[in-house]
Amino acid sequence: MARPLYTLLLWLGLPLVLLRLLWRARRQPQYLQHIGERFGWYGGQHPPAAVRRRLWLHAVSVGETRAAQPLVRALLDRFPGHTLLLTCTTPTGRATALELYAGYGERVACLYLPYDYPFAVRRFLRRFAPVAGLIMETEIWPNLVAGCAAAGVPLALVNARLSARSAARYRRFDALARPAFAGLAWVAAQTEDDRERLRARGSRVVSVTGNLKFDVASAPDLVARGLAWKRERESRARGAASAAAAEVVPGTARGMLLAASTREGEELLLLDALAPLIRAGYLLALVPRHPQRFDEVARLIGARGYVLARRSQGERVASEVEVWLGDSMGEMPAYYAAADCAYVGGSLLPYGGQNLIEACALGCPVLIGPHTFNFTQAAEEAVAAGAALRVADAHSLAEAAQRLLEDAPARARMAAAGRTFTQAHRGATERTMALVEALVGK
Repeated sequence: MARPLYTLLLWLGLPLVLLRLLWRARRQPQYLQHIGERFGWYGGQHPPAAVRRRLWLHAVSVGETRAAQPLVRALLDRFPGHTLLLTCTTPTGRATALELYAGYGERVACLYLPYDYPFAVRRFLRRFAPVAGLIMETEIWPNLVAGCAAAGVPLALVNARLSARSAARYRRFDALARPAFAGLAWVAAQTEDDRERLRARGSRVVSVTGNLKFDVASAPDLVARGLAWKRERESRARGAASAAAAEVVPGTARGMLLAASTREGEELLLLDALAPLIRAGYLLALVPRHPQRFDEVARLIGARGYVLARRSQGERVASEVEVWLGDSMGEMPAYYAAADCAYVGGSLLPYGGQNLIEACALGCPVLIGPHTFNFTQAAEEAVAAGAALRVADAHSLAEAAQRLLEDAPARARMAAAGRTFTQAHRGATERTMALVEALVGK
């Protein structure tokens, strides 16, 4: 009875679903585009049999889409006779997918996954007839799992993680969630803890394959761009010091602290706690996690009286600029390459933290707050390896950042530790592909 009741509630909530799209479109008008896809309406005719050998991979938003990069490449390499359908849930995820995989042409199609209405799921599966489905991380939709079983489409969960908090939420709806977890062909979990939680929720075949994010390689052109920003910043700082005939003191070397993937409420904490550093001459680069908040964060910076430059407007980071707003998409590797150290957002407040692996891989010393339950094992191991420092609050963050910015040898040690740490954890793609090949066959 649980799933029919769930479906009834979905139907009763349909007006709220549409209102939510309208509400989110206030900040992101793209939510009003391709609405038909969210209900399984993709237009056109059913694909001819010759091109119906499709693999399907679902990645919710930007983070999952980027994490899927090595898996996408491996799927296309190992299955040359197949095309790949990549579905997303958010406009930013879709835009990221279109950008990342444009070079594959017709071999990769990027669309929205429909909402979990049975009719929409059936439309989707009839339209694309995938030979197998892979879902990134933990997106469990009861009607989708049931629809795939009815259509004979094996469905697996890859790069799966399940925090203690999420496991407790699923436990409250066990009658609905357990059949969905049990309906998966197999699960490739990130860690042993994830495996145990997933098995406790009903998943039957669970292997530990590691975290695909360790296998993601940053684009060389973006890294080069960031290094060029860093050289320009340092050159400008040296020129300013020389013109003033001043002895170099902390701050005049124009060290840069990056606040990466910050979440709502964190920017104000950072702008206040880091005020002494900013006023001393260090540059704060602030990159919000969600693009719909770029203008809001710009207003917060202005309200604090800081001199602001915006990446989206091509403004130079002149010597008088105090805060550089990274309001651009797809340039995070460049920001990490340009920074002297970085706070990885979502961890000062209880959002669970964002991906710190990319920063470590690029040799950027990392600072994290107390809330990293989305990346528990990676965060703990990065701290243990000396690649990251954990702080208790924003003021502790400011103190730790100042010590790092004034201690080049300490930064070098953390940079080396970060590269070693990430190198040691690679290989999740190959382990996952062994399971995929058994699922799909050659």
